[in-house]
Amino acid sequence: MKLLLDTQCWIWIGLSPERFSTGTHSLISADDTDLLLSAASAWEIAIKYARGKLPLPDAPADYVAHRLRRTRTAPLVVTLEHALRAGALPRHHRDPFDRLLIAQAQLVRLPIVTADPQFRRYDVEIIDA
Repeated sequence: MKLLLDTQCWIWIGLSPERFSTGTHSLISADDTDLLLSAASAWEIAIKYARGKLPLPDAPADYVAHRLRRTRTAPLVVTLEHALRAGALPRHHRDPFDRLLIAQAQLVRLPIVTADPQFRRYDVEIIDA
């Protein structure tokens, strides 16, 4: 199974795994689960770090690269099609990063692991964190 991780959920894997339900933690940890992190999440991490809203032990370039390897997570590129879909989504959610994740999940047909209840307002498969 392939899962797209919301930014905060990807961060939780290493820092706060207890925040996941038992079932979701088991799913994320399973050897046959492929985890994906959107390039939009890396962008969000870098911006929040630069604004002082996300403390990290290392600069984002090092942190993200190291944690991708450590969490067995593959990057998911952002395409023009993803960006255009994000712009066309209903305005249920104002966060541009989340809107891009939703568009990617729709177009690539991936369930998305999130704790954000706003995601449920879109036509996308959700796995509650």
